[in-house]
Amino acid sequence: MLIHPDRLFPAEPAAREVAHRLYADVRDLPIVSPHGHTDPRWFADNAPFSDPATLFVIPDHYIFRMLYSQGVRLEDLGIATKEGGIVERDPRAIWRRFAAHYHLFRGTPTRMWLDHTFATLFGFTERLTAANADEYYDKIDAALSTPEFRPRALFERFRIEAIATTESPLDPLKHHETIRHSGWNGRVVTAYRPDPVVDPEFEGFRDNLVRFGEITGCDTATWSGYLDAHRKRRAFFRDYGATSTDHGHPTARTADLSPAAAEALFRRVSTGDAGPEDAEMFRAQMLTEMASMSVEDGMVMQLHPGSFRNHNLSLFRRFGRDMGADIPLRTDYVRGLKPLLDRFGNEPNFTFILFTLDETSYSRELAPLAGHYPALKLGPAWWFFDAPEGMRRFRELTTETAGFYNTVGFNDDTRAYLSIPARHDMARRVDCAYLANLVVTHRLDEDEAHEVAHDLAYRLAKEAYKL
Repeated sequence: MLIHPDRLFPAEPAAREVAHRLYADVRDLPIVSPHGHTDPRWFADNAPFSDPATLFVIPDHYIFRMLYSQGVRLEDLGIATKEGGIVERDPRAIWRRFAAHYHLFRGTPTRMWLDHTFATLFGFTERLTAANADEYYDKIDAALSTPEFRPRALFERFRIEAIATTESPLDPLKHHETIRHSGWNGRVVTAYRPDPVVDPEFEGFRDNLVRFGEITGCDTATWSGYLDAHRKRRAFFRDYGATSTDHGHPTARTADLSPAAAEALFRRVSTGDAGPEDAEMFRAQMLTEMASMSVEDGMVMQLHPGSFRNHNLSLFRRFGRDMGADIPLRTDYVRGLKPLLDRFGNEPNFTFILFTLDETSYSRELAPLAGHYPALKLGPAWWFFDAPEGMRRFRELTTETAGFYNTVGFNDDTRAYLSIPARHDMARRVDCAYLANLVVTHRLDEDEAHEVAHDLAYRLAKEAYKL
């Protein structure tokens, strides 16, 4: 077997038996994927995926960052530079290179997701190696040409009830428009990710503000017009199913400036007169402004702080953003979030979902905050912590203070479409294993564990994101 039926379950027999019973109840529940980074074009065009390398290797930073760390050039994996230099164009050669380095993923969650996908979708029983790379490639390539492997067919095969893509306010949402008028009933919604027009250090920020004004018809050279543009664009996104906003800031700092101070700050950042401290203060103020708008319009707010994005400057200059060089930073949530929470932490119609790359903050800061403020919920998996050990530690470090019901179930932060079922299966197994240990140590009755397992796998995400 390529994947073992007992994977991630407790080694102790009594706990393993309980985990099996819990998992049997949740294994086939629908998937709610409220924080995806999948491409809406897939569902709009419903075109066949072109080849195994383009589907698995080229778009997945989990894969290519590991290969890059071992000396494999991104160009040799088919990833184009911004200047359009020479890159590998042969997908079979890219796949062979990936297969020859498959051993690098031993013990990683990426390996578990890939093996799960290879076994359940394509029927492979042997591990991918350089020797069988062509066999893998040919079988996958043949499957991708069939109707059963079109994006919409896979959506239904995966039992996806709803999935959210993530778009900039500058995106025209034309693919969502196509989906809307296609007659297909799959639920694909957008999410409002305003980073390009709220982060003064985002490349092209001032040009983005101009475009933001053109799109909305608002005067984005003024503070009031700029805020009106956000309100208008948020309404447009809600018309295409958006229930959430998403914010990828380097810190969790928030601010609550007076209107005059906020206007003066905006004037500095919009005219290019702002330094790093002004940029950080503006991001901080905009988190509070976004919270205020969420109280008005009911959109769920998500925050992903603590990433030093594009850390590899040479790679960023040559290839652009999202090349796997986003590195975790220490994050101060207690002091950082206080201005925002002072205003909105007790609002009954505001939901603020926190994620982290700073695992040390789980028990010290995040769980106590979420265990107190009605508005706060914890998102349990993002990037480096959507691994079995990270998922287990999340439960261990947060449950004692925040419980289960101040979390929002599992969120698969993925650009790799075919790995979505594998990620959800991993989360369900880890949670069932954790609950089984509570049962056999007599801290939770088994009937309660069944209810919690269902909530973690399905209900909490659906309700928190209003899906």
